[in-house]
Amino acid sequence: MAISRDKLIIGGVVVLGGLSLLVYKQAQKDDALGKPTVADADLPTIAAPDDIDKISITNGDKPEIMLQKVADLTAPAAEGDAGAPTKWQVVKPVKAEANQQTAKDLVTNLHDLKVESKINLTLDEAVRKDKQLDAAHVVHVQAWKGTDKKVDELFGKSGTAGQLFVLADKPDVVWAAKGYSASLYTKEAKDFRNKEILKFDDANATEATIINAHGTLAFAKSGDKWTATFDKKPLPHFDESKVKDMLRAYKTLTADDFGDGKAADETGLDKPEATVSIALAGSAPLVVQIGKVATGTNRWAKKAEGDIVYQLPGFAADWATSDVSKYEASGDAGATVAKPAKPKTASKK
Repeated sequence: MAISRDKLIIGGVVVLGGLSLLVYKQAQKDDALGKPTVADADLPTIAAPDDIDKISITNGDKPEIMLQKVADLTAPAAEGDAGAPTKWQVVKPVKAEANQQTAKDLVTNLHDLKVESKINLTLDEAVRKDKQLDAAHVVHVQAWKGTDKKVDELFGKSGTAGQLFVLADKPDVVWAAKGYSASLYTKEAKDFRNKEILKFDDANATEATIINAHGTLAFAKSGDKWTATFDKKPLPHFDESKVKDMLRAYKTLTADDFGDGKAADETGLDKPEATVSIALAGSAPLVVQIGKVATGTNRWAKKAEGDIVYQLPGFAADWATSDVSKYEASGDAGATVAKPAKPKTASKK
């Protein structure tokens, strides 16, 4: 028997209604996993004051990173009531000078944090993992002023509602925050440190010397013109643009990483494979010693007067370890390097 058109229409309406009900129930379920609740008049304050002097960051299961303000003994004394000068220092996982701008950016970001809303989430194990609020992923941020803890917050996943977080003293209540810049808190420990090796104005350079296994390259500037010698003999195919390139590479020289705890014979700095010395007008020469290969093309290095072992980028190390062809005009590269004589063959009798 043929089904009437009216019955087909009614059947379609019933099916459509059933589908709509399923969609509605799924939406309700989704709402329970992250929809902001009605604005709460009692939203917590999570911003830190500007005068915090210690910050702790634990990014998931990685080691804790701690920065602290300490007296800056190298800075000139402050005038008036400004107080003694201070600077940020990394105290965990190693003790080292901090990147001051990175520390200041952290303080600014902590000061700008604001709670946007409360989030309706039931934090069972699966939801914590999904929202990156579990121990393996959550970013735990603490900050102090003296002994007074001002911030104790754990940040998870970012979404349309904002940056999800919980307060340490209420770990089951989820909030959404605005202003959180994740990249400031999830850096590797090395990236919180001061990586500067050298910093100078290359226009003030008057001499440069490179000593390596190939010999001694010496550069001198008279007026605006550079000259060069190799083992005290003029370098006939010298291209002065090359020494300028070298100085540009070294004027803001920064490390890729550090060699904390490595012995001098392990880095090769007990017997450097190359030494770069740069003389500046009116200043003592800047001297960098370069050792063995670290990783890839990077090499271990240190300043002659310092103890910090750096991982020098390969492009900078290459200027110090290459032969004279590195500083010659391209068409003449290798022209001044003596070629080994061909061995003589015994004459036939």
